[in-house]
Amino acid sequence: MKYVVAVYLQDRAYGGPEEGGWWYDCGEHVRTMRTFGSEQSAVRYAERLNDKLDNTLNYGRRPISSVISTGRYGAEVHDEHAPASYPAERPFYS
Repeated sequence: MKYVVAVYLQDRAYGGPEEGGWWYDCGEHVRTMRTFGSEQSAVRYAERLNDKLDNTLNYGRRPISSVISTGRYGAEVHDEHAPASYPAERPFYS
């Protein structure tokens, strides 16, 4: 199995008014960085990359929990391939 490290523009989207309003996490693929043979190596690389992103592209950006957030860049580890965006379909309240 291979592990892919990719950078996403991560944000939160409004799900709907049920139960006082709810939000869900979403992400848009920006760039695939590297692939690894072990999950541990991929996680270590993603952690270092997130530190760099926090000091560069994310400098001055608000956290995604803020209603005026424009998103934050983050490295994520995925099995086999990096999805173009997530979630694949908009979730529904149940």
